[in-house]
Amino acid sequence: MMPAMSTELLPVQGALARVEFRRSARARKVSLRIDPAQGGVVITLPPRASRRAGLSLLQTHEAWVAEKLAELPGAIPFVSGAVIPINGEPHVIVPAGSRPGGAWIEDGKIFVSGGQEFLARRVTDHLRRLARQRLTALTAEKAKQAGVAPKSVRVKDTKTRWGSCAPDGTLAFCWRLILAPEFVQDYVVGHEVAHLRHMNHGRNFWALTENLTSHRSAATAWLSVNGQALLRIG
Repeated sequence: MMPAMSTELLPVQGALARVEFRRSARARKVSLRIDPAQGGVVITLPPRASRRAGLSLLQTHEAWVAEKLAELPGAIPFVSGAVIPINGEPHVIVPAGSRPGGAWIEDGKIFVSGGQEFLARRVTDHLRRLARQRLTALTAEKAKQAGVAPKSVRVKDTKTRWGSCAPDGTLAFCWRLILAPEFVQDYVVGHEVAHLRHMNHGRNFWALTENLTSHRSAATAWLSVNGQALLRIG
């Protein structure tokens, strides 16, 4: 996907909505989707499609877009006093003034040193470190159980997938999984590790997944209900 062509505020059923136009060499038709992280709309255009074609699609689906935007959970920015989940448990962000340490967790609180201008970045960096540690350890455990070895494990800020397995054996996970309960993390990692042996969703893949994690039903149900809320944090 190429970078945004433009980002605009456009009327959608009487309210202004953030609309991002992107051009993709791989796209075969004009498409749109809701972007929960930004609370707006992404319109993807094939190489020869015009912005007008994107606007036409938006107008055709205006009622649906307005409904989906209205259903988005409220955004929770990383600011002093905000309550965010870590491993599914609520933690409050607390400024720590001049105390050294950057950011750390203690007694259900996320302490953050330094000025307010550094707070959001330090919280994000700390959560990404936690996610990398947790998901890398889970991957190693399940890969050993499955008798496979990933090329590497990466933690990214993905918006549409919680995890992925590349053909070369690289596993990638969304850092926001550290916000979800541990059984959700367990399932997503088990799912992607199973792809190291079966690059499909066939019977053998699901059999291996079930051996690696017992949380498939509960985790997929949880993500279906709460996944968008995770994307609205930070």
